[in-house]
Parts: sequence; structure tokens; C-alpha cells
Amino acid sequence: MDTTRTIRIGARTSPMSLAQVARVTEDLRDRYPDAQVELVPFTAAGDLEPGQQAELHDKGAFTGEIEEALLAGVCDMAVHCMKDVAGYPLNAPGTVFAAHPARADIRDALIHPGGLTLDQLPPGTRVGTAAVRRIAQLTASHSHLELVPSRGTANLRLAALKAGKVDALVLAASGLERIGEQQHISEVLSVEQMCPPLGAAVLGLQCRADDPEMIALLAPLGDRLTTREITAERTVLNLLRGHCNSPIAGHARAFEDGRLALRAMVFTPDGARVLTASRTSDQLTPQALGEAVAEALIRDGARELIDAIAR
Repeated sequence: MDTTRTIRIGARTSPMSLAQVARVTEDLRDRYPDAQVELVPFTAAGDLEPGQQAELHDKGAFTGEIEEALLAGVCDMAVHCMKDVAGYPLNAPGTVFAAHPARADIRDALIHPGGLTLDQLPPGTRVGTAAVRRIAQLTASHSHLELVPSRGTANLRLAALKAGKVDALVLAASGLERIGEQQHISEVLSVEQMCPPLGAAVLGLQCRADDPEMIALLAPLGDRLTTREITAERTVLNLLRGHCNSPIAGHARAFEDGRLALRAMVFTPDGARVLTASRTSDQLTPQALGEAVAEALIRDGARELIDAIAR
């Protein structure tokens, strides 16, 4: 294994992506001080201005261009937030996720300039979010709020809040911390208040499947418990075959004693119908646990619910 090779990281140029790459770059340089780490920048479709991004309905808007460059040999690896990676297929053909570093905070956070909590927001408060998962849950739990489409990077959404286009925002707590904007958080929402997306706060280090040296270099950067969690979660996503307009949420938790807990939910867009399945096991593999939870949701009608939602 050549620990002195140049490692070219393909990454989006959004502040969030660059912060994620900075973390991985630091880990690589700590472990392989003689390696050269270079950034190969891309402006992904998902990072366009909100008006342009409104036309996009595909997770590939955040990952597709970089995956193509990876396969073409333009870069050696990519850093993705796993919530932005399509679940079907599990891996883009010719690629593999060699490692998943330790997971950050999976919870969502409310940002309100006046410091109000979600339950304190008065009727008609304009809450900015574009995530169908959040819209379904907020519509069901706080129907008095006005949900306003808010797209683009976290920085663009914060700018929209500052400009008065919305009164509050719901964003990922870990994302705000990564870009140094956590001081704006007025409330961190529990997973019971707002179930996170499958893959929340997990980074995936992707490389070509035919590059065993890179796979070996990246593997030590992975976290065992996080890998178990993301394997179970993405198994659910893969079997449900949801699309970007499917309100699907869930999270797994791996314990040092071998137990793995998994909860997943599927909503109608208005949150009026909610399907939930959960299971904890110290015997099943992460994939088998994910399959059990997905099958329970499918038996309850998840596939029909998802298929009825326009793409």
C-alpha cells in the first residue's frame, strides 16, 4: 500500500461540502503524513441558486457529476453526506463506499431569530424547508405553521432568513456545526419531534471498486458502529425504493454490546398517514435487521404509499 501517493478528493464547492472534506483531509494527513491530498472541485446541480434548484428532483443532483469524474479517473475518492446518496442501487456501478467516519448529531434544529422553540411558534409563522420528510411531519404536528419552500445550501437558506423571506428554518444540526453556524440554533429537535432522514450525519468515503489500494487507505478512517448503522438504514432505503419526493425517515443506533436498534417511518406528503416499524436485535446482521424493518413497512402498505406519490 503506497502511503505516499497523491489522493485527489472530488468534492462540491458548497461551504458544507468543503467543511466535510476538510475533516476527511485532516484525518488522511494525520494517518498518512507523507501523502499528498488535493481537492478536485465541482459545482453540483444541487448547489445551484434556489430558483434553479427548484427544477431538480433527484439525489443525483448532489453526487452524480462527482461519481462520473471518479469513474473517469479525474479524482480518486469522493466525500458524500449519505442522506444525499440514492438508495437504489446501493452503490453506483463501479464504485464502493470504503469507509464511514464516526457519525455526527442526527437531529434537526430550529432556527428562529427570536429564540422561540417549535412549540412556541405562533400561527402563520413562515418556516423554510424543502425536505418532504420535514414537511410531512410538520404538517401533521404543527398545522398552524406556513411551510415555505427553501432550497439551496445552508448558507443560502440562512441568507433567506436574514432577508426576511422566511421567519424560521429547520436545518440539520450537524450541518450547522460543520459550517460554524450553530450559534443560530434556537432549539435542537428530538428524533421524536422530527425523525431524521436515513443516512443523516454520516459521511461516505467513495472510491472506485477496482482501486484496492485506495480502499485499503480509506478503510482505517471508518467507524465500526457507524458502519453498522448506515448499513441497516440503507438496506431499508434500498428495499423501499423511495424517490426524492417520498417522505421516508429513520435512524439506527449501534451499541458496543452488539445490539442494533432500527426505526423507520414512511409518511403521506401531508403526514396524515404514518407507517412505523422498529426492531432491536443482537443476533441479526445490520442488513438482515434492515430487511426485517423494510419488510414490516412493506406489509403495512409502504410500497403502495410511495408509488402513489408523484416523482
